[in-house]
Amino acid sequence: MKLSADLRTLQTRLGHDFKRPELLVRALTHSSIASPTRPSNERLEFLGDRVLGLAISDALVRADRHAAEGQLAPRFNALVRKEACADVARETGVGEALKLGRSEMMSGGRRKEALLGDAMEAVIAAVYLDAGFEAARDMVLRLWGDRIATAEADARDPKTALQEWAQARGQQPPRYVELGRSGPDHEPVFTVEARLDSGETERADARTKRAAEQAAAKALLARMEN
Repeated sequence: MKLSADLRTLQTRLGHDFKRPELLVRALTHSSIASPTRPSNERLEFLGDRVLGLAISDALVRADRHAAEGQLAPRFNALVRKEACADVARETGVGEALKLGRSEMMSGGRRKEALLGDAMEAVIAAVYLDAGFEAARDMVLRLWGDRIATAEADARDPKTALQEWAQARGQQPPRYVELGRSGPDHEPVFTVEARLDSGETERADARTKRAAEQAAAKALLARMEN
């Protein structure tokens, strides 16, 4: 199979030349366009999630040989969660290369967090099947880059941290209020405000309500801690 120009560009960004290019094509095929002769990336996504987990686990253990399991686990979660995979997918151009059905394309599928994260995991599995674990691990380490070094800071979930901060001071858990939603239906932007009992608030915008809540919590926690 000969890859199209856009997939050859993606290959370059991934840093891996596929011996079996059909694996890359399958990794980018969403279920909305799949058929009996054109399988979706769902099975690859399942496998890639496990390959990514092993690669990140290995990297974290090697990076900090004295960290306890309780320290490693939140770092791991920060690096393998869907948002992290989606960020890497955006940086490498996976979204632009996705094979989507018409309805999914019209609804902004190339920008959806879940689709991007799943596709990135499927690409990892494709590299694993094409060239083995070392090649997949090397790609993960290259694409995740500085995220691994800064995982300790990123591992602190803002909503959980803000709740702990409030409860330690005798306050009720923070509340999150959706103030508005803008943009087209296929690419909405949510505005959310985080509120403390003591009256302090911070707001944030994001493409998903959850991401907006996290961003608002992070901003409010930073303000209170400073």
